[in-house]
Amino acid sequence: MILVTGATGLVGSHLALQLIENGENIRAIYRGSTSKMATKSIFELYKKVHLFEKIEWIQADITDIPSLETAFANVDSVYHCAALISFDPKDEALLRKTNIEGTANIVNFCLTNGAKKLCFVSSIAALGDLKEHEIRISEATDWNPEKPHSDYAISKYGAEMEIWRGQQEGLKVAVLNPGIILGPGFWDKGSGALFSAVANGLPFYTKGFTGFIAVSDVVALLILSMNKLEENDNNNGQRFVIIEDNYSYETILNSIAEALKVKKPKFYASKWITEIAWRLNWITSELFNQKRKISKDSARTIYSTSLYSNEKVRSVFGFQFRNIQEYINEIVALQSKPTKNI
Repeated sequence: MILVTGATGLVGSHLALQLIENGENIRAIYRGSTSKMATKSIFELYKKVHLFEKIEWIQADITDIPSLETAFANVDSVYHCAALISFDPKDEALLRKTNIEGTANIVNFCLTNGAKKLCFVSSIAALGDLKEHEIRISEATDWNPEKPHSDYAISKYGAEMEIWRGQQEGLKVAVLNPGIILGPGFWDKGSGALFSAVANGLPFYTKGFTGFIAVSDVVALLILSMNKLEENDNNNGQRFVIIEDNYSYETILNSIAEALKVKKPKFYASKWITEIAWRLNWITSELFNQKRKISKDSARTIYSTSLYSNEKVRSVFGFQFRNIQEYINEIVALQSKPTKNI
């Protein structure tokens, strides 16, 4: 039996669909009936809703230990995709509880209930910091605790520490560090918000760079990594940076606009503009008790010029990534255009 955490999210829902198509028996965790419907909508999107009933659903939460007891019964392999993504400073405690404590719970249940293999979806945010002579961030780049990191990055780094602890205690593990994951079905959150923002007439762009990857490639590499854990012990504890390539936000936003057939973002938002913006947003969020729309960390992220290397995953798997700009066209063709004011 295969257990998938985070099966109601972008990666987990696509992974569940692919595993069922591969003939696997899977069990998936969900917290509420509404979240489960998000996964069903992905199956409907690909016209494979008849496969949805093959999932064995267990209501549980990775931070609630008693609820995980049933979920881990007779489980051999685990794909841990569940995580909280937030750059709001108010979510620091929740990020740590979900991403670090939740991952520790998953590792502990694997060790005590006999699960042999665990594949973990981490993030490029958990990778190290470049030294002066280095150009691209890779699996070997060292994390520098003296450098500034977002609460999200710290929580994913802490989650990886739990994975490596599990390996030391006898669990076979693989860690994947994806860049920004693009895919259909979730216009209202995560990377899907990029599509909604452009559809709603986003006027601004930045020239920051980061790595991007198609959700279908993340799924394929998760399955390849899990299968590779079965081959020999040399594959245990492998970590892979997974991106198709590094792109500027300007390039991605323009590609989305072209696919949606709407106006491209027109105005360059300089760094000082976003510095003012996150401060103003902090004031309004405090005054009106609202969720932050832009924080200091998120403002810094969209100006980052970090470049990432995918050489290891290409070498180990001979993997050919889907061109992300072409995939954006597929996403839009697959799903109807985002409505305004999502």
